[in-house]
Order: sequence, then structure tokens, then C-alpha cells
Amino acid sequence: MNIELVLFGVFAVMTLLSAGLVITARSPINSAMALVSTFFFLAGIYVLLWAHTVAAVQVLVYAGAIMVLFLFVIMLLNLGDAPHRGKPTVTRLLGGASALGLLAVLVVTLGRVNAQPAQLDAKSQAAFGTMAAIGQSIFTTWLLPFEAVSLLLLVAMVGAVVVAKSRI
Repeated sequence: MNIELVLFGVFAVMTLLSAGLVITARSPINSAMALVSTFFFLAGIYVLLWAHTVAAVQVLVYAGAIMVLFLFVIMLLNLGDAPHRGKPTVTRLLGGASALGLLAVLVVTLGRVNAQPAQLDAKSQAAFGTMAAIGQSIFTTWLLPFEAVSLLLLVAMVGAVVVAKSRI
């Protein structure tokens, strides 16, 4: 057992614990901070997988920009602690059933994934994961989804401000 495998296991366990804390935390601020730690542990896993560019993007974009936006919205909406849990309602039961259905779909899909690693030639392997390759892919093949996500985030931010403005 080498140090990379040990670190991978530590990062994986910490990622799962942090992700669990995101779901179970009562305070939205604590949940958001647990999400930040999840992003950092994921970045550590990316580094161990020799995906340094993805790790840097993970820290800069998700742990930096997106989380600042989340914290801004949480503070703007002035969310307190979560309300006490009451009796199960129809919507909660439907939500739980939907989550179990999504989990079943995920398990079936992961069961069908081919576990063999992809074979790349030397040229593709050298360019895989570089900034140039990622930029080329984003601004050619994935330009429309990239812009759609940008627009979606902008609309979400404007919507949060509009919702918060009615309370101020």
C-alpha cells in the first residue's frame, strides 16, 4: 500500500463525511461550509489522479466563486436554522420516494458502466486534461451548454435578489 492509495482513501472518506454533513446540517451556513470542504477534498482526489487542471478549476470556480455566490444568497435571504422536523407529509414522502428512485437509477447505470480504462494514443494522452484541451472543448463542442449554464446561474442569482428584496 503506497501513500497515494492511503491519501485517496482519506480524501474519499472525508469527501463522503463532508457531503453527509451538507445534507444533515441544520444551519444553511454550516451546510455551505461543509460543501466548501467537500470541494477541497474532491480537489485533492483530482490531484492524486493527475488532473491538476481540474483540481485548480475545482478550487477556483466551485470552492471560490460558486460558494461565495451561495453564501451571498444565504445571507441575503437571511435564512436561519432549519425548522423543526414534523410529521411526514405527502411532499416529504414523494421527495423520499424520488430520491430512492434516483438512487436506483444511479446504481443500475453504474452497474452497466464498462470498468475498462479508455485507451488513448500518445498524442491524446499528452494533451488530455490540459488547459488548451479543456478550452478547445468548452468553446467548440460544449459552447451552447456552457453558455446555458452561465445564463442559468445568472437567472438564479437575479431570482434570489428579487426574492430577498421583497423581504427587505
